[in-house]
Amino acid sequence: MIKITVPATTANMGPGFDCLGMALNLYTNVIFEEIERGLIIKGCHPEYQNENNLIYQSMLKIFERAEYSPNGIKITIDSNIPVSRGLGSSAACILAGIMGANEMADARLAKSQILKIATQIEGHPDNVAPALFGGMIVSVYDNDEVYFSKIPLNDSVDFYALIPDFTLSTSEARSVLPRQIPFKDATFNIGRVALMMASFFSGNLDLLNVSIKDKLHQKYRGALIYEYDTIMEELDNLQVKGAFLSGAGPTIIAITDKNEIVIESAIANMIKNLKEHWTFKKLCTEVNGAIVTRG
Repeated sequence: MIKITVPATTANMGPGFDCLGMALNLYTNVIFEEIERGLIIKGCHPEYQNENNLIYQSMLKIFERAEYSPNGIKITIDSNIPVSRGLGSSAACILAGIMGANEMADARLAKSQILKIATQIEGHPDNVAPALFGGMIVSVYDNDEVYFSKIPLNDSVDFYALIPDFTLSTSEARSVLPRQIPFKDATFNIGRVALMMASFFSGNLDLLNVSIKDKLHQKYRGALIYEYDTIMEELDNLQVKGAFLSGAGPTIIAITDKNEIVIESAIANMIKNLKEHWTFKKLCTEVNGAIVTRG
C-alpha cells in the first residue's frame, strides 16, 4: 500500500498572479494498491470513478515514462480540499497521481522532475510547487522549465479561508481576464508583490493592506462571485491585515495576526449575514509539502 498526502494551496495571492502560491494545512490523502486486474476508484463522485479521473490520468504519464504496466489499480481518495473553490484540488490530484505512480513503478523521479511533469499537466506551477515542497513559493514557468524559490515566512499570521457553497471553474475565471492591461496596472502589481513578500518575510504586517492589492485579475473575477465586494469591504472594516482571492476563486483568504480570537468571531458573524451560504476555516502554512507513506 502506498499513501500520498498532498496539502491544499492558495495561489495568485493578491498581486502575485500566476507566480506566487502557498501550501495550507488541508489535505488530500490517496491510497494506491496494485490489484489483479481492472481499475477501482473510491472516495470521489461517481462521475470521476473511471479512466478519466485526474489522479489516474497523471499516473499514466509516469507509467509510460517508466515503461511500467500494472495488472490493475485501486485508488482510494480521502480529501478535505473543497473542489473547484480555488484551493488547489486539481494540483493535489495531479501530484498524488504522479507520486503514487512513481512509487508503484519504482521510477525514482527526483522532486524537480515531479514538479516539471506536474506543471506540464497543470499548465502552471503556482499551485503544484507549494503543494510539493510546502511553504510559500514564487515560481516561473519558462521554456518548459520551472524556476522557483521558497520564501522564508515569519510565523506571525493566521489565514482564514472563506469558502462558499457554489463553485467557479478555472476556465470561466480565465475567460473574463483582459487580453491586454494598462502599463500602470502592471507597475502597480510589480511594486506590490515585492512589498508583500518583504512583509511576509519580515513580519511587518502593517504593510499587507497596501501590498496585497491587485489590478490584474481580482476585479474581473470578483464580478463572478456573488457578494464579493461586500465581503471584501466587511473584511476591511474588521481590520484584517489583508484579504485576497484564492487562486481563481471563489474562496477568499483573510490574513490576521496569530491567534486573533476577536477576528475569528467577527468573521463568523459576518458570514451569517450573507445571502449565500459561506463557511470558514482557520488555517496555517503547511511547511512540509507532499509526503509518501508506505505500509
